[in-house]
Amino acid sequence: MSVSIQPSTAYLALGSNLGDRFAHLRAAVYAIDSLPEVDLILPDDVACVFETTPIGGPPGQNRYLNTVVRVRTSMSPGGLLAATQGIETAAGRVRKEHLGPRVLDIDLLLHDDLTIHDKILTLPHPRMHERRFVLEPLAQLAPSVHHPILRATISALLGRLPEVSDEVGAVVCQTDRRWCGRKHGDAARNRP
Repeated sequence: MSVSIQPSTAYLALGSNLGDRFAHLRAAVYAIDSLPEVDLILPDDVACVFETTPIGGPPGQNRYLNTVVRVRTSMSPGGLLAATQGIETAAGRVRKEHLGPRVLDIDLLLHDDLTIHDKILTLPHPRMHERRFVLEPLAQLAPSVHHPILRATISALLGRLPEVSDEVGAVVCQTDRRWCGRKHGDAARNRP
């Protein structure tokens, strides 16, 4: 008897503030979609791209482009984290400075309603509820999803954040959803 593993829904935050930032995000979306146990529908599972001022880290950094993607996956959270770290490395990410500039940053925000806290991974992402540049695009894809610890919807968490000025991290929607091509052709696929 074979056991069928139900796919999980996971949300990943993507950011870049070096080089051709949009090209890095687009390449990351395709790399994620190319993982064997990951599936997403382009552009339906990709939020619009937001440009934000860096928060923390060394002064003088370029502005970030940020987005969030929703995936269906049969990978474990640890497996998905390892795969996305491989995508970061392949894109040229070098981890030498905390909150420093980066070609590509991929954070695992949520993996269904799992909670994990170990040396390698914390789920949900421990600071996602404090970051407008995460919640704004996440709310486009999953406004009614509940944070498994805070027990509030993504929309409610976003509504709790104070408005900010551009200098301290305001989010500006780019509305550029040119996620070209589809892994499985142009036909839309249905979600269970």
